[in-house]
Amino acid sequence: MTKRHTAELILFGATFIWGGTFVIAKLGLEDISPLLLNALRFTMATLLFFILFPKHLLQMSQDSFYKGGILGLLLFLGFATQTVGLQYTTASKSAFITAMFVVFTPFFQLVIEKRRPHATNLIGIVIVWVGLWFLTAPSGGGFNRGDGLTLLCAIVFGIYIVALDIVSKRHDIVHLTFLQLFSCATLSWIGMGLLEVPVFKTTPNAFWSLGYLTILATVVTTYVQTRFQRDTTPTRAAIIFTIEPVWAAILGYVLLEERLGMLGVLGAGLIISGILISELSDNRNEWNH
Repeated sequence: MTKRHTAELILFGATFIWGGTFVIAKLGLEDISPLLLNALRFTMATLLFFILFPKHLLQMSQDSFYKGGILGLLLFLGFATQTVGLQYTTASKSAFITAMFVVFTPFFQLVIEKRRPHATNLIGIVIVWVGLWFLTAPSGGGFNRGDGLTLLCAIVFGIYIVALDIVSKRHDIVHLTFLQLFSCATLSWIGMGLLEVPVFKTTPNAFWSLGYLTILATVVTTYVQTRFQRDTTPTRAAIIFTIEPVWAAILGYVLLEERLGMLGVLGAGLIISGILISELSDNRNEWNH
């Protein structure tokens, strides 16, 4: 198995964990306010990561600190809008709207890396927007502020994917992972102090959610994505990540009894189809590298 195939298999495995975060976070938000949930999640993850790599982290360069901080800022903005939005929408809708970051990625590659999007990227994004319309149709609860915040999250994550591709090839992975976690924790505490009245109920559900989100969905997956995405391409990574909302929808159905409805299922299918059309059709050369 090649290095690329190994990396893509590991990234595929990470989508199972990410898919579960929508449902687990939705359950956690019943007992913890959103920015406090993120602050606790990333603080514990930062401490855990420091315990695992104490000596390695003392050798950090100033440039790594700066670049890791930028990645951390993007992650904070993405997770903040996603988690706050999850209060007002379902886990399934949140997952499918978040997945739209894939169609934004080529346009940020144009802005940041000067790589022009292909015609099929434009076709794909039209299909995705039609899918979003069906997914958020009135029969499915309509387009609410939670959906809007999640859409903003998708835009931020599109920028993050491109930035991570550039930075991770030039800097130490452990340093970048730690700095992303540390930045998210710090900014989440600041955001909580400024923007919300914190709520924390000491229930088993709260601690279970924090454990899953901290260890699996933060420490493990942040390291995995930072370490292994550089062994493939942003396009190939983005396509692998499209499986994430499927797992989220299945878990939302089983654990939360969420129902997308016929129009919602059609919209979700169109979103996935548009993503795949955007990334597969005119990226065959990149897909084969």
